[in-house]
Order: sequence, then structure tokens, then C-alpha cells
Amino acid sequence: MATKVSRLSEVDPRAELADGVEIGPFCVVGPNVKIGAGTKLDSHVVLLGSTTIGERNRFFPNVVIGGEPQDKSYKESDTEVLIGDENVFREGVTVNRGAEKEDGVTRIGNNNLLMSNSHVAHNCHIFNHCILVNGVLLGGHVHVQDRAIVSGNSVVHHFSTLGTLSFVSGGCRVPQDVPPYMLAAGSDNPEIKTINIVGMKRAGLSDTAIDSIKRAHRLIYRDHKTLDVARDILQQELDGVFPFELSNLLNFIDAQQRGKMGRGREAFRNAKPVDDQNTQRRAA
Repeated sequence: MATKVSRLSEVDPRAELADGVEIGPFCVVGPNVKIGAGTKLDSHVVLLGSTTIGERNRFFPNVVIGGEPQDKSYKESDTEVLIGDENVFREGVTVNRGAEKEDGVTRIGNNNLLMSNSHVAHNCHIFNHCILVNGVLLGGHVHVQDRAIVSGNSVVHHFSTLGTLSFVSGGCRVPQDVPPYMLAAGSDNPEIKTINIVGMKRAGLSDTAIDSIKRAHRLIYRDHKTLDVARDILQQELDGVFPFELSNLLNFIDAQQRGKMGRGREAFRNAKPVDDQNTQRRAA
């Protein structure tokens, strides 16, 4: 399948375009960009920096990928954006490349939908099959795990993690982690209201797994049992055999409680910059 590039676009000759790439008018593609087969840029799309894009992605107008991180500590080093396959970036989406922290990479996996005017800041990691609804803003270093949904105009504090199949309602300010399979609602510091039963059923979770998540939610968020007490009760009720999803939930909450300010990944805030890590590896 032939690659098609509009004569009205500016594509650096050093950029790597696979078969079947389509680039519409008024796009800009920088020299360190790699675009996988079947990916389409509609128009007015800007791809900058060290950006690697997989196959069959779709970029609607006015998307900007790989711009410098909005981080005052950034020193213009060669950080990256890595994007997988079959993602959709709707109008006005922005994805910044990594800052010199953690591994210096902003990652987006496969089959994600980023709706209009959503923003993914430096060093974020969006896993697979996630949805960011219109106007969602992710601060730096946010992780959004598989099949999580963030509703419109919600903002997520840096270093927060949204667990697998979690759901954040619209207009939330999310200052801390949202555990897997939970539904969070409330405009300021949202509370865990219930479980995301619709999402779990759509994802094909077993009735046993869903029932165990429902029981854990009641023990921890309704009865206010400590995590250790809730775990002991569940072990007795389930004869010590936990579905994977239940173990995932309890381990996530444990990490969250051991973190700071409700964020399990807050410890990475003081991780050495990527340049320092490379220097240490070379010295070793």
C-alpha cells in the first residue's frame, strides 16, 4: 500500500514513514519521527521530537504530539513519546514528550481513544483500551491502566494512578489514586462511590470476580475496615483462593496506602533524572 503525503505538508526527509501512511494537508513531521503502517494524519497535525508511532493510528486535525514538556526543569534532552497501535486522537489533543525524570518517556499503548482537547503531560503512561473524554487533563507522571475511563473535563494530579477498569465521573479534580474496578465521583477530591460493574461485565470478568470486588468494596469503603482486616475476612469467605482481580485490587490499595497523599507512585517524584541514570550505567 502506497504512502501518501500532501504537497501542502512539511515532512522532514529524515522522518521514517512505513507503507500505507497517509499525511493530509498542512501537517508538520519532524526529523526524529517514525510512523507505522496504515497510520493517518488528517490535517494540521504536528509530530515533533523523538516520537515513535505504531500502526493504524488516526490523528484528527490540530493534534500536537511530542512537544516539549511543560516542566521548568526540562533541559532539552532527547526524551521520547512512544505510541502503540490503533489509537484515535481527536481534535486538539496534545501529548508532551517526557521530561528528564523516571525513564524520560511518555507512553501510550494500544486501542485508546483520546477525545477532543484532552492533554497528556510528560512521563504519563496510558495503557490499553482507555478513554479520555473531551477536555481531560492529565498532570505529569500519571498512569492510566487498562480500560480505565476518565469522563469529560476531569483533571488528574501528577503521579496519580487510575487502576484497571476504574471510572472517573465528569468534572472531577482527582488528587489521588483511584483503585481498580472502582467508580469515583464528586467534583473535589472524589469519593469511591461504587464498583464499575458495567465496565467489568463489558470486559468479561467472571461473576465470581465481580462478586469478590463488590464484597471488598463494601468492607473497605462502606464498613471502613482496615485493609488487613478486610483481607482476613475475604480469605475466610473465599477459603483463601482469591480471583486475580481481587488480588489486584487489594495490592493496589496497599501500595496506595503506603504511598504519600493517597498516591502510590509519589515515591518516584524524587527519582534521578534519566541523564543521571545513564551516567551511572556507563560508570558501572
